[in-house]
This record gives sequence, C-alpha cells and structure tokens, in this order.
Amino acid sequence: MSGGAVAGPDGMLRCPWGLSSEDYVRYHDEEWGRPVRGDDALFERLALEAFQSGLSWITVLRRREGFREAFAGFRIASVAAFTDDDRERLLTDAGIIRNRAKIEATIANARVLTGWAEGELDAVIWSYAPDPAVRRAPRTLADVPAVTDESTALARDLKKRGLRFVGPTTAYALMQACGLVDDHLADCVARGSR
Repeated sequence: MSGGAVAGPDGMLRCPWGLSSEDYVRYHDEEWGRPVRGDDALFERLALEAFQSGLSWITVLRRREGFREAFAGFRIASVAAFTDDDRERLLTDAGIIRNRAKIEATIANARVLTGWAEGELDAVIWSYAPDPAVRRAPRTLADVPAVTDESTALARDLKKRGLRFVGPTTAYALMQACGLVDDHLADCVARGSR
C-alpha cells in the first residue's frame, strides 16, 4: 500500500487505505482530514487515538459509538467526574477496547483538562498546525510521515501540561484526523475538502 490514489467502486480516486471497507470509505470521504474544533470534540479524538495505539484504526472506528456512550459523549467535565465504579464499568464494557491503562489515561486527561480555560485545548492543538502553503501534497502513501517536528512538539507540550498517552505518532495521527494537516494523496478526491 505504498502506491498512489486508487479508483474506488464509484471510479473516484482515493487514498488506498480508504477503500478497504465501507466504514473506511465513509470515514475517509466525510471526516478524515477535515477540521475538528472545540475542546470536547478534540478530547474525543485524542482519547480515540490513544485507544488506537497498537491497533488498527478500524477497530476503534467500529466501536466509536460504544466509546461515546461509555465515555458520556466525551464531555470533559463528565469524564473527569468518573468514579472507581465507572472505571470498573468501562473494564467490562464489550462496546469499547477494555485497556486499563488507556481507560485510566482518558479519565486522568479529562481531569487535567478541567483545569484549563475554555477553548485552551483547541488553541494549544491548533497552534501546532503547520503552514499548508509549505507542505507538498503527498503523491503516495510512502510520502506520508508517521511523525513530524510539529507532532513531536505537540506531544511534548501536551505531556508537559499533564496529558498522558500522547506520543509523537499519536499526535500526528490526531493532526491528520482533525485537519491540522491534509495528508490525502494529491490525486485523492477528498484532497482539499477541508
């Protein structure tokens, strides 16, 4: 899968990863790379990227509604108020990925974020968006990095501020998913749809 854009069943060129399932086609075409703003929305994406660590994104994508239900719609204040009983509930919830460290990190991150000003998470994350004018459109998947200087700096900043489970690779996946960068391939139908 290091090639360029590939024609889907509708004849439209897409990033090759976006064609492996109907769920991926929809996510690729309608969400990935489009700007996500707002603290709660970014908290959700940050948490889901952490849960994805070490797994395929489709595993998380297919459980996203279960995650939203289990984590109170990823409202920061609600998750921050989770108790030990909530932790135990999450560890038995078959609708999510039941990883104790990732569950605890999500709750801990929500608690940290309740101490931030409204809009601060959005401002911090978006402050690391590189200038799109200086980024060349990737022609193949081999041209898409897993880590960048910006994602390394974002991960370092978030960790310094007390957030967990956010390394440079997770930070870059967040940047891609939330539209800070447009890593749709140059010939992809979704390129520039931000």
